[in-house]
Amino acid sequence: MAAKELHKESADTKADITKENVSAVESGIAEALDPAEEKKLIRKIDLHLMPILITAYGLQYLDKTSLAYSAILGVREDLHLVGQQYSWTSSIFYIGYLVASYPISLGFIKFPLGKYLSVLIFLWGVVLTLHAVTNNYASLMALRTLLGIFESAISPGFSLITGMWYTPREHVSRHSIWFAGNAIASIIGSLIAYGLLNYEGSISQWKLLFLLFGLITVAWSIVTFFYLPDSPQTARFLSPSEREFAALRPYKFQRTTQTKTWDRAQFIESLKDIKSWWFFFFSFVICVPNGGTTSFSTLIINGFGYDKFQTILMGLPASGFQLVTVILSAVLTSAIRKSRIIMLVCIFLVAMTGILMVKLLPTHEKISRLAGFWLVTAVAPAFPLMLSLAASNIAGFTKKSTVMAFIFLGYCAGNLSGPQFFISAEAPNYHTAYTTILVCYAITIGLLVGFRFYLMWENTRRDKEQGVKIDPEEVRQISLSPDEEVLQVDETDIQNRNFRYIL
Repeated sequence: MAAKELHKESADTKADITKENVSAVESGIAEALDPAEEKKLIRKIDLHLMPILITAYGLQYLDKTSLAYSAILGVREDLHLVGQQYSWTSSIFYIGYLVASYPISLGFIKFPLGKYLSVLIFLWGVVLTLHAVTNNYASLMALRTLLGIFESAISPGFSLITGMWYTPREHVSRHSIWFAGNAIASIIGSLIAYGLLNYEGSISQWKLLFLLFGLITVAWSIVTFFYLPDSPQTARFLSPSEREFAALRPYKFQRTTQTKTWDRAQFIESLKDIKSWWFFFFSFVICVPNGGTTSFSTLIINGFGYDKFQTILMGLPASGFQLVTVILSAVLTSAIRKSRIIMLVCIFLVAMTGILMVKLLPTHEKISRLAGFWLVTAVAPAFPLMLSLAASNIAGFTKKSTVMAFIFLGYCAGNLSGPQFFISAEAPNYHTAYTTILVCYAITIGLLVGFRFYLMWENTRRDKEQGVKIDPEEVRQISLSPDEEVLQVDETDIQNRNFRYIL
């Protein structure tokens, strides 16, 4: 009887605990999760989720950067792109992304998350495949817009999945793991593009590239549809009691779960919360440089004085360095407490050094300038670190979805603007772009320092208010007991006064 009452009350508070889970509790399968059992459960979750997320995220990076590879493979010449037209084929992707960001985020609330993301992956794979039949600037622009629309779900969706399955201490490492798919995909993409440079068949090299990347994406979307669970409660690879524990682990910290109802109060709170606007502006500033360097990476290296074969190969060390920095930042921020924002500051200092080398060194020192460009890729961990800060510091499912939309509005606006600073008349040195990148990095460091002090102040204020010091990075034992933390599972970080912010 008590179990039935617990189930009813949990449903009323949108905890979504299934009858199967309740029966597991009733049958006494387990009542608490000790540290050894929790590690075993985490390992099981990692082994199932992370390969799916890494592969899918790597494919979206390949699909997004396929335009940069196609620039070396002849798309500009075949489609007669002149002036800023190539820049606009990059920017238009982010216009589609920008327009779709908030409508797409509503789908996270309304539809099963795993299935929803799988369908969108399928659609962008189809659109990318159709790039192979484009024959003019207008058709390429239309397809790039659609690609941006369908890809707009992947990063916020994966961040929500991470928050749904993992505790705040685990956010940065898991965000970094699936984000590392970018670097892995970049290495694979460079090797594929290099191989296609030797292809001399009837199909244009760049068309074959789009065809290959698109069909691989379509195939992986089918795998994702069947193997990516919508939530811990529906994970077929877990036993009933494991599903219960997997769902409760993040609840114990944030009192947040996926709901099927849009919460107007949480939406309004998002608009009033200074953190929402900080994430928007921070995302915009870091993505202005990213938008240009992603689409123009091959043209930048080519401009240092390398031929098209060398250009592709010289991108490989940059991808390798990117992978190392992502892994290193994940390890250090997981091992060192209160270090995420400090790590971000260090990352941008390294990147500033790199862009100064590219901008100020004489053109004949092409190896040193190339090394500087490799250092610029040190910013790779910035995006997963930012997403982990949002996942750890924003609670309430509607609020979290809304702030993710804020982040990706900034992401789109920045990436849309970035390519426009690469003025074709300045090629191959792009002085305006390099100056813009330098300024953005300086602004970013200022934003980070200010945000860290703000979060420290807020944590101290709450500690004094409650007369107790709460550690947001502590390890907590998971119990199935029907306490208040389980029943009130969809509070925001402002409503939950026991919430403390991760630094």
